[in-house]
Amino acid sequence: MAGENRTVDINHIRNIGISAHIDSGKTTLSERILFYTAKIHSIHEVKGKDQVGATMDFMELEREKGITIQSAATYCMWKDYNINLIDTPGHVDFTVEVERALRVLDGAVLVLCSVAGVQSQSITVDRQMKRYKVPRICFVNKMDRAGANPFRGVQMLRDKLSHNAHLITYPIGAEDQFKGVVDLVTMKAFYFDGDNGEKIREEEIPSDIADKVKEARESLVAALGDFDEVIAEKYLEGQEPTVEEMRKAIRTATLSLNFTPVMVGSAYKNKGVQLLLDAVGYYLPGPMERKNIALDQKNAEAEVELDSSVDSKKPFVGLAFKLEDGRFGQLTYMRLYQGTVKKGDFILNATRDKRVRIPRIVRMHADEMNDVESGRAGDIVAMFGVDCASGDTFTSEDIRYTMTSMFVPDAVISLAVAPKERAGETNFSKALNRFSKEDPTLRVHRDEESAQTIISGMGELHLEIYCERMKREYNCEVVVGQPQVAFRETIMKKGEFNYTHKKQSGGSGQFGKVVGYIEPLPADSVVKFEFVNDITGGSIPREYIPGCEKGFIEAVKTGRLIGFPIVGVRVVINDGAYHDVDSSEQAFRTASLMAFRQAYELASPTVLEPIMKLETRAPEEFQGTVMGQINQRRGMILDSGSQEAYAVINAEVPLSEMFGYSTDLRSATQGKGEFTMEFSKYSPVPRNVQEDMVKKYQEKKAKEQK
Repeated sequence: MAGENRTVDINHIRNIGISAHIDSGKTTLSERILFYTAKIHSIHEVKGKDQVGATMDFMELEREKGITIQSAATYCMWKDYNINLIDTPGHVDFTVEVERALRVLDGAVLVLCSVAGVQSQSITVDRQMKRYKVPRICFVNKMDRAGANPFRGVQMLRDKLSHNAHLITYPIGAEDQFKGVVDLVTMKAFYFDGDNGEKIREEEIPSDIADKVKEARESLVAALGDFDEVIAEKYLEGQEPTVEEMRKAIRTATLSLNFTPVMVGSAYKNKGVQLLLDAVGYYLPGPMERKNIALDQKNAEAEVELDSSVDSKKPFVGLAFKLEDGRFGQLTYMRLYQGTVKKGDFILNATRDKRVRIPRIVRMHADEMNDVESGRAGDIVAMFGVDCASGDTFTSEDIRYTMTSMFVPDAVISLAVAPKERAGETNFSKALNRFSKEDPTLRVHRDEESAQTIISGMGELHLEIYCERMKREYNCEVVVGQPQVAFRETIMKKGEFNYTHKKQSGGSGQFGKVVGYIEPLPADSVVKFEFVNDITGGSIPREYIPGCEKGFIEAVKTGRLIGFPIVGVRVVINDGAYHDVDSSEQAFRTASLMAFRQAYELASPTVLEPIMKLETRAPEEFQGTVMGQINQRRGMILDSGSQEAYAVINAEVPLSEMFGYSTDLRSATQGKGEFTMEFSKYSPVPRNVQEDMVKKYQEKKAKEQK
């Protein structure tokens, strides 16, 4: 086993992820891939009656809930390709698992359900793929389901995601008549016989669909002409391109990120998966075809392009993208980008400047591990005994490179948690320490005022899963407080300040005067706070400016309305005064803090709340009830439509109104309604709601002061 990957040419390594909306069949597809590549010898379903559960959903909780919570890594051989595969969760609460996988992968398979097409989470996953410039193949799954329509899926890819999407396989039948697929490259029909679709039968194209297949092929050739001159020429001359020419053109087009090949199939019915595996080899990039950049810390963060060629003698560079607490201690998943690394080597954690030795290297197959002696550029391996946090860069000891980490979204919801028994306190802190290291979207802090431990995350399910894991994995039951939404404060207009801080108490006093204004940042600004020094003529000496900035930074940490952080503010200081003896950095820090508060009152302060993008699906007869429920929760309905007797309603709803929604929805729709929700933006709360919030906050403060 240790040598399995050594013989594979680096051009034949594929690091791919499978991503999609929840319930599109990602884990079922991964299971079939493992079966056809002989990594497993029998197929288990996600919610299997056999009680075994899918290989890639190896956590007990995942099997119970029938969802993927952690991304699972495995590797397999298909023909002469070595595929490192990561199955990622579809639920928006576990979005960081998708972020961290896409950060280190070279290509991806975007799975769509043939009935629902592009759903809300498909849009999120697509945005993540674009963020990391990951080329992808789209697999339209569940062709056996009633209402299956892959052509609508292709149209939605074009309309909703702006993809230049074209079928490269064509379905033979649909729903319960789905028999197989036509490969538009070889123009042959493929059927999948045997109990598990393992026997592939190649036939001529059925005559009843021959015209439609010809039309689809022409459309594909015309689209490829934009990326390949040979194809363009042949198309104009009415000649047929060869299979090799077609494959080369599809590969070029896919790698350009301006073309998405679309395949059809049914993972559950074992049809079309082997052709998808072929396509992964033909059309997705190898490690050498992706440009990977590191920043040289010894050279003012100059960009360095990493070299993943096999014979490269360049120093080792790897990125730790996922941590897991295994049976033998912390397991660190690492993508290797340059050079080689062997068991027993010393490497440097460049992010934390710590030297570590590698005691053991393994390759993961879900939760099984196989020891290997070394890893090289292009590999995804896991290491034991390497202490780090998610997103740390590791290098050889003679260089200081760091790689950009993954994008980590802000938390939108918080809970106060405490161990039920005093005896569980040690395990409680151990668990939180481990979980927050593993998952950058789980934040843990202590609220000094209430002396409570607060955990913040991406949604109710996200935090619920961690509370459940504490109970199961650490034998520590927790008591959970009321959910707390992550509100923010901001200003609506300009507010000026002119503040003098003066204190005399024997000996040297304190003196600092700051003059300027605060104003709202543009709505599309990525920064949340900006400090501008407009002082001319030295009215505040340069050495006191950092003190001013610190004072303003401290001021925005806690808003005056409801005590939440202030965002979207630019502070400009343009004048002031100092005293030769009494001025100090501390004096200017205090002056700035008080000046901000003075201006804040004048700048129309307002409370912002997180608004969620909500997609609700329910049978059409319940459409009116569901819309009524959304309106009651201060929701704004954006659009509604219907798909196969189901109403699909898209809305924006404040997170604070969404607690308990799943129970209400189920009871109003006889358990048939379902919804997905993700963070969209921050918006001002209505005036009457703000007044209530401010009043409650003032009462709470008054109580604490007593």
